[in-house]
Amino acid sequence: AELQETLPCCKCNRAEGSMRMVSLLRFFKMHGIGNDYVFIDCMHTPVEMLMVSPRILANIVSDRHCGIGGDGLVLICPPTKPDIGASVRMRMFNADGSEAEMCGNAVRCVAKYAFEKKLAQPAKPTNLVSQQFLCDIASGDANTIEEIGIQTGNGVLSIQLVVQKDRVGMICVDMGSPVVTPQAIPVNYHTAIDVPVAFPANQSNTEGYSAICVSVGNPHAVFFCDDLNAVDLATVGPHIENAPIFPQRINVHFVQIMSETEVRMCTWERGSGITQACGTGATAVCVAGVLSKKTQRRILVHLPGGDLHLLYDPENDHAYMAGTATMVFSGEMDLNEVIKDQQWKE
Repeated sequence: AELQETLPCCKCNRAEGSMRMVSLLRFFKMHGIGNDYVFIDCMHTPVEMLMVSPRILANIVSDRHCGIGGDGLVLICPPTKPDIGASVRMRMFNADGSEAEMCGNAVRCVAKYAFEKKLAQPAKPTNLVSQQFLCDIASGDANTIEEIGIQTGNGVLSIQLVVQKDRVGMICVDMGSPVVTPQAIPVNYHTAIDVPVAFPANQSNTEGYSAICVSVGNPHAVFFCDDLNAVDLATVGPHIENAPIFPQRINVHFVQIMSETEVRMCTWERGSGITQACGTGATAVCVAGVLSKKTQRRILVHLPGGDLHLLYDPENDHAYMAGTATMVFSGEMDLNEVIKDQQWKE
């Protein structure tokens, strides 16, 4: 399917008879603590006129040698309906072309871009839990916090931003209610706690590990371990991601507890491999820590790319993730030239 068939959210103002397929891709690159993506602003760019589908486009732009380089592709579109409380809609595709329901680091980038480019209609905060959490970690004044809504595959998320002189600093995302029902994650087991997972035969140092499975819009398997450095993530990650017990594959995380309020983690992302950070994964780790009584409900998570602040509030059953987002560069890419050179095929 061509991109115009899969992106009805991206409208073109040109008359139907004058539409032409174009190959010049205008993009920008952002990252959330090292979890980097290539973004396309579908609010202003006629992406439906590009010559390839989002799946192929994600393959092309994510390639770190022959493309732009990144963990995936993010499309910023108008919301599907004007009255759902969202300023923009985020669609995210992994490096392998598969579409993900949600990405915590990418949605912070989208929030920063939407606010600073005046695509969003900010309002004063209504989520008091998120506001207090953000004030505490950012040492900020509540008067500098704005709130916007972004539509994702996991619904419309409330996002609060610390703003000074029209520039966005720390960002807090209300990740919604975590799911621990096996069928909804999904996981083919009778419980989401202590899920037995078969590791590769040559990974004897992982014997006895079981997973706590959590969905925060996308599925995660969390393994608490004694020594993060002893985990051969490049070997066990893809093995667990594709294990039959996870019918839609799964994101894989190993976690070393430093204290009740601080952990280290590493990630193998479904469809992308080893990444510098995973926001939804860190959220799942926070929830798993509370469920297993290994950590407090508020933790600091150290990832290879940087730190995230997490809060799980059992009273309203919502999880909150806070961190930064960084604009790296923008540019143009000649898809005609790249496709001809690399022989990309649908």
